[in-house]
Amino acid sequence: MLTCGRLLPLVALVGLAGCDDLFATPPEPPPAPAPVVAPPAPTPPQVTEPSPASRDLARYYERLQTDLLTQGLLRGDGGGPDTPFTDTQLARNFVRIALFNEYRDDSDFTRPQSTVSKLRRWTQPIRMSVEFGSTVPLRQRDLDLASVSAYAARLSRISGVPITITDENPNYHVLFLGEDDRRAYGDQLRALIPGISEATLRTFVDLPRNQLCVVIGTFEPGAQSYRKAIALIRAEHPNLMRSACIHEELAQGMGLANDSPQARPSIFNDDEEFGLLTTHDELLLRMLYDPRFETGMRPNQAAPIARRIARELLAPTNS
Repeated sequence: MLTCGRLLPLVALVGLAGCDDLFATPPEPPPAPAPVVAPPAPTPPQVTEPSPASRDLARYYERLQTDLLTQGLLRGDGGGPDTPFTDTQLARNFVRIALFNEYRDDSDFTRPQSTVSKLRRWTQPIRMSVEFGSTVPLRQRDLDLASVSAYAARLSRISGVPITITDENPNYHVLFLGEDDRRAYGDQLRALIPGISEATLRTFVDLPRNQLCVVIGTFEPGAQSYRKAIALIRAEHPNLMRSACIHEELAQGMGLANDSPQARPSIFNDDEEFGLLTTHDELLLRMLYDPRFETGMRPNQAAPIARRIARELLAPTNS
C-alpha cells in the first residue's frame, strides 16, 4: 500500500505535463544520422604471368629437386643414429660457421671465399617482413607466409631473440621473387641498403642459376651487431627446395654465416644432405646467442668458450 501511495502523485504529474505539451511548440526533429560509408575494399594484389625464362627456371629446379631426392639428399629428419657428433666436433663447427664468412662483405657471390670474421649476431629485436614479387600466386604467398612465420617462431625460441612478423619498420626482409621480379628490384635494394656495393647489387639482380638463395646482412660502421638483413628466395623453387632456402638463409641471417664441409648433420654444408634445420644446427644457434660470448669476439677468443658450452650441451644430463 505504501508503494501505491508513492506512485499516484507521479502518475498525476505525468498527466499534467502531457496536457501542457498540447499547447507547446513541437520540438525540432532530430537531425538525420550521417550515412555510414563503408571503407573501400582493399585492392587485391596483382599477379602477373611469369616470363618464359621464369617458367624454364621452375622446370629446372623441379628436376633438380627430384635428382637430389633420388640421391637421398635434402633430408628433413634432423639427423639420427647415422650422424653422431661429439662436443669437440660441435665446438669446431661453431667456430668455422659462426666466426668465418662464406663470402667477402663486398662479394659478388660468384664463388665462396671463406674469410675470418668476428662473432656477429642480433642485439635488437627482429621485425621480419615477408614480401612477394608480382609473379608469385596468391595461394603460394599464403603458404610462404605461414612457413616463414612458423620458422621465425622456432628461431626465436632457440636463440632468445624476439622475432615478430610485421610490415612496420622491418629490419629483416624476406623476399620471394621470381626471375622477372628480381631483375627489376635494383632500385628497391638500393633503398633498403644505402651504399650497397655495385658487385653485390649486380649479382643480386643477375643471380646465377646455381645460386639457389642468398642473404645479405648489414652493420653499423665499425660494429658487429646486425642492423638489417635481406633474404632472397627464388619464387621458382618447388616446395621442398623452397623450405630448404627458408631454413638456411634465415638461420644464416641470424649470424651463422658460413658453410663447412665437415659440419654434419647440418644445413650449413654445401653437400645438400640436409634440407631442414637439424638438431646440430639448433645447438649452434643456441651457442651463438649464449651470453658468455660477446658480439665482436675473434675466433681465438671465442673458441675456448665454444668448447665449454659444447661440453655442457652434450653432457649426458642434457642429451
